[in-house]
Amino acid sequence: MFPLVRSVLHTTAHGVQRIVLRGAHRKYEPDFHDKYDNAILIGGTITYITVFAYVGTQVGLDWNSSPVCRVTPKEWRED
Repeated sequence: MFPLVRSVLHTTAHGVQRIVLRGAHRKYEPDFHDKYDNAILIGGTITYITVFAYVGTQVGLDWNSSPVCRVTPKEWRED
């Protein structure tokens, strides 16, 4: 069983080496993520902060409003 595993690993390693060498012979060209990755990340962060700040200040939501100590019970009526 050991020789079979060794041959499979050797074949896999040889294939990986071949792929790496094939990629090394071409010029590196920056793709979309290399060009615009940080700009998109910063733009998304600014958009998120802006929307969250607008919703938190302008919409008029009651944050953490609890009815405890605000609700007064009605008088008991016996009919």
